[in-house]
Amino acid sequence: MEVVVALKFIGTDPDSGQGQSPTAFVDPVRRELVLQSWTADEATVAEVERIFYPVPGHESVLRIPERMIPVLRRAIEELEALGGSGA
Repeated sequence: MEVVVALKFIGTDPDSGQGQSPTAFVDPVRRELVLQSWTADEATVAEVERIFYPVPGHESVLRIPERMIPVLRRAIEELEALGGSGA
């Protein structure tokens, strides 16, 4: 049985409409950043695969606009405040 974890909402793209992407959350149990965003187009995925490796079927390439930096910083600060290894 999978445990349902309550994600903490951090913020959304200030230029997106109500209920739109991108959005950042923190999973306090897994200590992970969770992002909802636009799926990258085929050309972007192809470029990622050219530079790095093929994208596995269980992964996605997302596009996050620069204007999300303040939201992502808040999410990272939230994770850091949870403590842990800090990798």
